[in-house]
Amino acid sequence: MTGSETPHDGAPTTLSWLCHPATVFALVLLLVNDHVLKAAFPGPVTGKLSDVAGLVLAPPLVAVLLTLLVPRLPSRAAAVAGLVAVGAGFAVVKSSGYAAELASSAWTVLAGPSLVRADWTDLLTLPALGLAWWSWTRSRRRPVRRRTARLVRVLVVLPPAVLAVAATSPVYYPYAVATAVVDGHPAISVGSGYSTSDWPANPMDGQWAVSEDGATTWRPATEDEQRQLSRQDLGQQQACASNEPRRCYRIVTGHLRVEESDDAGATWRVAWEVPDGQREELARRSPNPGDVKRHFASRDLVVYPHAGGGHGVLVANGRDGFLRRLPDGGWERGGFLFEEGRRGTSWMEPPRLGGGGPGDRNMDLLLAVTLALTLGCAVAALAGHLAIRRGGGPRWWGIVSTASMLVAGIVLAAAWAREDDTLAFMAVPFVLAVGVLTAVAMIVRASYQGALRRWIGWVFTGLLLTALLAGLPLVGWLYGTPSRTRFAVALALLATVPGVLLAIRISRLVGPARGFERRYQPRPPYPPYVPYPPPPYPARSPTVPDPPYPSQAPPQ
Repeated sequence: MTGSETPHDGAPTTLSWLCHPATVFALVLLLVNDHVLKAAFPGPVTGKLSDVAGLVLAPPLVAVLLTLLVPRLPSRAAAVAGLVAVGAGFAVVKSSGYAAELASSAWTVLAGPSLVRADWTDLLTLPALGLAWWSWTRSRRRPVRRRTARLVRVLVVLPPAVLAVAATSPVYYPYAVATAVVDGHPAISVGSGYSTSDWPANPMDGQWAVSEDGATTWRPATEDEQRQLSRQDLGQQQACASNEPRRCYRIVTGHLRVEESDDAGATWRVAWEVPDGQREELARRSPNPGDVKRHFASRDLVVYPHAGGGHGVLVANGRDGFLRRLPDGGWERGGFLFEEGRRGTSWMEPPRLGGGGPGDRNMDLLLAVTLALTLGCAVAALAGHLAIRRGGGPRWWGIVSTASMLVAGIVLAAAWAREDDTLAFMAVPFVLAVGVLTAVAMIVRASYQGALRRWIGWVFTGLLLTALLAGLPLVGWLYGTPSRTRFAVALALLATVPGVLLAIRISRLVGPARGFERRYQPRPPYPPYVPYPPPPYPARSPTVPDPPYPSQAPPQ
């Protein structure tokens, strides 16, 4: 059965354009290039590939969104608007630094930390719009008229296309890799990374800088100093001051903590630390935190003589930056020596401790809402399973719903680790779609097993109640109480108990007999039997009495 299409309805044609082989190939190329090829082969070639693929993919995407928002917009007008908007916007952003800065800010709000650079050479890829126009001329001959086909293309192709266009080149974040001493001067190694496969693993993965005035100003390491550093045994976790041999320092692996000793290491006390709970809250406010114990932890340290007397200490703390011990004995989180790839003579401002909230943890806020709603959907699916079983329904409905919710939970757990916030952002709609569809399917099936309307109302009540109760500890977690993620998640799981008890109790509202009647209705439905009076018969003629016969005389 084909859906009706008005003469000005452009959605069927623009959807055909979005699903043209050239557009789909551009979508695949953009995803693979941005998340695989750029990391493996950084350079101008992979950068230009993203621009070409984006120029082919973006016009049909804009046209589809326009026809969905304005249903009576003609397809040709939508196509021209998409091509002109994409071409003009690309040209302005790539030729103006101010426009590129605005685009970076907008993309950061929509899809997380993003960086859009102005580059005149990227304008050489504008002819790719010709390929987009060619695919449009081919697609307009075969509009998608079936409503089912339209729905499938909207659900399958549109979301990844939006995410692929919204995503930009990953932003690489600074990383304090290692410390060392070269000719009596302190040296630091600063690297950068984006996700699990990109974070620096050893001291030589970063760029070395050396200070000749007690960590006040810095310069790049010379080639001779680079050779000396490559021969050193770097990564020491304990060191003592040369002018005070009994004063020693050491890091505590897996924590942001430094201990000191005044008796050459016989006894130790904490000199500086960020408590583990506060450290986790600090890390979750950073993009792509990943493994907190690995990336937000002290890696190594070095003790060096200070130019004005006494000694100083430098500690490499991974993504938290460098820690410095000042000549007066105080400790200072110095942050990093590099900002946007340029060396400076002063330290960057380190991430601040405490005082955060949901506004500083946008990705965590999204994950917390997703977890609360998913737990509510799980309770609704459980209520549907109990209703189906009480109504005599098949067992496999419960098995399928459990499997689907388990898959959603696994994907959400992987997103919660936040190794890559872009992938985590893409996982959220999948988890929500699986949870909502599973809950709706179980509720609809239970209604055919004899569930009353009261039961459906109580199921939605349990869903909302579970989401609200589970959201309370998650909101506190966003504000820092509790500070540990596992405690907040455990409390959220515990908050599902009232919803589970409600699901068990309302299963009594299911009537098996009513469900039997709904499942086994007469086929075909015969009209009900209506009694009717018997047909009128003709009236019988009146009975004629026999004529009188003379009586016989008795024999003589």
